[in-house]
Amino acid sequence: MDGLEGKVALVTGGATGIGYGIVRRFAEAGASVLVCGRRQALLDALADQSGAGGWPVDIIRADVAVEVDAKRVIEYCLDRHRRLDILVNNAGIDGGSQIHAHSVEEWDRIMAVNLRGPFLMSHFALPVFHSQGAGHILMISSESSLRHYKGDGAYGVSKHALNALAEYIQVENQAAGVRVDTICPGMVVSEMTEGLSGLNEARCLEPEDIADLAYWLVTRRENVKIGTPILIQTMLNPWE
Repeated sequence: MDGLEGKVALVTGGATGIGYGIVRRFAEAGASVLVCGRRQALLDALADQSGAGGWPVDIIRADVAVEVDAKRVIEYCLDRHRRLDILVNNAGIDGGSQIHAHSVEEWDRIMAVNLRGPFLMSHFALPVFHSQGAGHILMISSESSLRHYKGDGAYGVSKHALNALAEYIQVENQAAGVRVDTICPGMVVSEMTEGLSGLNEARCLEPEDIADLAYWLVTRRENVKIGTPILIQTMLNPWE
């Protein structure tokens, strides 16, 4: 497959950061892209910018951690586009603290967005993929899913669990033509990194770097399987 013409991609949390990079890359490659997010103003801005730029996308406001919202997004995608080929589970929130220092409320919210959300979206997308005989899920995880950093707390645990969720989905659905890939970025310039003390943004990854990898994953030959989460980092330490 040289491009994404005729394909329908759904990207969660796609109005900013890594998600935005993937949305633009896929749309410019010819895919019909549906973007969901919680903040309507950002979605509207994305729709205006993409339309003006010649890579128009569709938008829908939703919280992927809410079951009825996740189901509604998949149903909207099918009503609007008649199919779904690629699901990018990108929506996520940060939350660093030591385990004993987390509030229960903070822990639950991080787990809801970073783990429950991808579960719900995949849960409702998988029957569609089975009916089509094909489908592709990209999980946007983190370097924190492969390491254990003091103070990463709920965020790190949620991303470790996300990797496991992806592997279970792959094993259970491979025979149905479903592929699952997990990308684990290091530090990426985004809303999450703004104002972080000691971070040299010039040494960070850019959203476009992750988008290029995502594009390769969804356009590679169908018989090529990536067996482990993919760690993508910078050559130079971004921390000063």
